[in-house]
Amino acid sequence: MRALREAIRSGRLAPGTRLPPYRTLSTDLGIARNTVAEAYAELVAEGWLTARQGSGTRVAPRTAAATSRPASAAPSPRAARPAYNLLQGQPDAGSFPRAAWLTSARRAVTAAPTEAFGPGDPHGRPELREALAEYLARARGVRTDPAGIVVCSGFAHGLRLLVQVLRGPMAVEAYGLPFHRGILAAARVRTVPLPVDAEGARTGELAASGARSVLLTPAHQFPTGGPLGPRRRAAVVDWARTTGGIVLEDDYDGEFRYDRQPVGALQGLDPERVVYLGSVSKSLSPAVRLGWMVLPGPLVEAVVAAKGEREATASALDQLTLADFIASGSYDRHVRRMRQRYRRRRDQLVAALAERAPHIGVSGVAAGLHAVLELPAGTEGAAVRAALDHGLVLDGLAGYRHPDCVMPPQDGLVVGYGTPSEHAFSGALEALCRALPPAGGR
Repeated sequence: MRALREAIRSGRLAPGTRLPPYRTLSTDLGIARNTVAEAYAELVAEGWLTARQGSGTRVAPRTAAATSRPASAAPSPRAARPAYNLLQGQPDAGSFPRAAWLTSARRAVTAAPTEAFGPGDPHGRPELREALAEYLARARGVRTDPAGIVVCSGFAHGLRLLVQVLRGPMAVEAYGLPFHRGILAAARVRTVPLPVDAEGARTGELAASGARSVLLTPAHQFPTGGPLGPRRRAAVVDWARTTGGIVLEDDYDGEFRYDRQPVGALQGLDPERVVYLGSVSKSLSPAVRLGWMVLPGPLVEAVVAAKGEREATASALDQLTLADFIASGSYDRHVRRMRQRYRRRRDQLVAALAERAPHIGVSGVAAGLHAVLELPAGTEGAAVRAALDHGLVLDGLAGYRHPDCVMPPQDGLVVGYGTPSEHAFSGALEALCRALPPAGGR
């Protein structure tokens, strides 16, 4: 109610603007439908909104005097918050499968053995490792058994554990998450950037890099898009076998492929040289702090030793719930539903750009939750600032570039289409199109 009042007072919601129906807003916010209905009713009684049968709930007409703010009043922090969010890496929070998750939680807790409520095993719950071994083999082509899986609280946690075990410089993709490079820097691991292009990282340059391990996103290069080409997949495995190197495979959104069947995991080519890392942060929710590492046999106990004698990060109850969620088929159903939803959003984004900004190239749209808009040289900074002026927050491509990268810089925008609620997505696309540089201009 406070946020709606402030949006109306500040002019972000103009008179006559139709608000989303109770059901839509309750789903987006993750609250009860009756709660939204009561909030609307209160704001109608206060005069902020009007409600008519068949016309929905709208912002009420108002006079300038009713909306004027005293000159001494400080601007509200809420009013300064961007109206739209197209940041990458965030799924649609309103689509979390609450009912199915609660069903799995009740079933898992009821069936759990007594020892599950004691100190946790750092390997992870056996129920979850068994469910993951079956699912990853079926959905991602991963070759493992439960003994080769170690549960963690997400990719970042897994990477922190692995750098305690692996030695020497690590090659990384020239464009990638600064957060991940920060983890490596904090562990005093020197990183060597590998150039990337439409076929992913140039793995043929590994031999000259001096690296002893390499971190890749083979299914969907982050953030530029595109899978690692077949020859480069073979080349990185050959490099690992020849040198004794280790490949870290970040499969951050491998289940979301739209134009064909998902690209199988690189790990399937050589389970003894590739560490496979995944999590539910994109497919389910980052609030479920669970991930996994599929490890070569010799690394399992070393990584478990790095974790410590007891599980300190991944809740045993969440592990049991996720195990049931996967085994019952609820996870597959959720992924299929979200794949359809994100594909529709991807299609809306591409269609809006084709109509409003046909001069802007789009890449990385075959999979994942984001796309890269290719901008004319020298326009990226202005486009990011223009987006903020239109109430939209997103990232420029420059922030993902490795500081030692020798590739020519690319101007672009990283557009995440998973985050906005259903009713806000069209507004976000409108703001995006307004912020883009015109054809032939800077």
